[in-house]
Amino acid sequence: MITFTDALVIPVTADDPRWFHGWVHVDEGGVIAALGPGDPPPGLPGTVHDLGGSILAPGFVSAHSHLFTAGMRGIAPDDTLYGWVSRMGEMMVGAESEDLYWFTLAGCLDFLRNGVTSAYNFTQSRVVAVFDHATSTLVAERVHDVDFLTRQIDAQADSGLRCVTSTRLDDEQLPEAECFEAFAHVTEHRLRTVPRDLDLGGSVFGSVQWSSSPVTADRERETMSRHGVGNQAHFVETAEHLQVQRAKFDWYDRAGVLGPDFAFGHFVHPTEDMVRRVAETDSAVIWQATSNGRLGSGIADVTGYREAGIRVGMGLDDQSCTDVSDPFQNMRIGLYTQRAVHSDASILAAHEVLRMHTLGGAQALGLSDRIGSIEVGKHADLLVVDPTAPATGPIWDPVATYVLACSLRNLTHVYVGGRLVAEGARSLHPLADEADAQLTERMVRSARARGFIPAFTRPAPVGTRP
Repeated sequence: MITFTDALVIPVTADDPRWFHGWVHVDEGGVIAALGPGDPPPGLPGTVHDLGGSILAPGFVSAHSHLFTAGMRGIAPDDTLYGWVSRMGEMMVGAESEDLYWFTLAGCLDFLRNGVTSAYNFTQSRVVAVFDHATSTLVAERVHDVDFLTRQIDAQADSGLRCVTSTRLDDEQLPEAECFEAFAHVTEHRLRTVPRDLDLGGSVFGSVQWSSSPVTADRERETMSRHGVGNQAHFVETAEHLQVQRAKFDWYDRAGVLGPDFAFGHFVHPTEDMVRRVAETDSAVIWQATSNGRLGSGIADVTGYREAGIRVGMGLDDQSCTDVSDPFQNMRIGLYTQRAVHSDASILAAHEVLRMHTLGGAQALGLSDRIGSIEVGKHADLLVVDPTAPATGPIWDPVATYVLACSLRNLTHVYVGGRLVAEGARSLHPLADEADAQLTERMVRSARARGFIPAFTRPAPVGTRP
């Protein structure tokens, strides 16, 4: 149990106020039990953390992430989506199941260190593939056993990051029965091994964009129905092969997949009819502002989607195409590009982009009853951000200061369920140092199988944390 006092609280709730100066109490179960302005009532049990006027905000939600990619930052630096994704597939050909454990653990701890406390994670498929430009499909390079997936789930659980686990069917590379059996095995493993409070559920890794047949959409719908899970699909992310991508939208629509449990990731280049159908079916959109810019994919019409009534969340995408897992940077890139493309600074407000990376992401994933804001009954996933270290000047508007002026260098403490997991940019996880070292060694070995050699390698010394 812990009580945070003298806090500048930014609750990101559906109602006002947008901020207040006060306190938050967390119970023994890691749940927010009480909060309010001013001083807490006397006699609250547990320890007290006096924030001295620092900001207390909800942990960030990355509603679209690929947590195994932390060892591939900076790859294909001048490529668009398909060149980059093929390079990533080639570098993963040499990876084994245990490598994926360490890749994922390092990625999860990186997220937590940077204030992301919940993530939708697209696991690396057991089919390692590269993109075929002639057919606009994925071509298998190597197929692994199902433990290639379950070891990633083990890493998620061991990290302490709350995750939605997303799994691809790989129905074009594997027999149909095997696809369904593997998904069921992964689901059973997740339910049996992941602590209940960390498990945000399962999901289908929608792959119609990469498919050659509409039967993939039907199989995804069947999987959703069998296991009671949602679906998120990368869609119209890039202007390349655009007509082929757009034509596949109807495959999902005809299969009856669209709805409150479905989200489109990226959704940069839809038609007006596609936007209309997403709104009509109450499907969601997940926005990756940084990776869309890095890969030259384009600028999603996020303000238009919101005006249409579409739920919009934000994600940090791959650590190999955002390169720095920085939610503050992601918010600002998104905010500024929207304002620039519309030549209108009022088109999107600071508090609105903060909401999309917290409560909005939770709403898009159907998880707003558990995460995304500072409210009684929700998990106490909290960030302490000190706007005086380094100093950001007078606080004229706390939300604006938080979104526009603060950054990872101001992030002092990260709590998940009221438990301190990172402090001063240092992960407190007992495997943090080893995870960084294992990531480097194992990623170099995997990439070497296809002839990729790093220009310079400096092994992370054990005992030193970034």
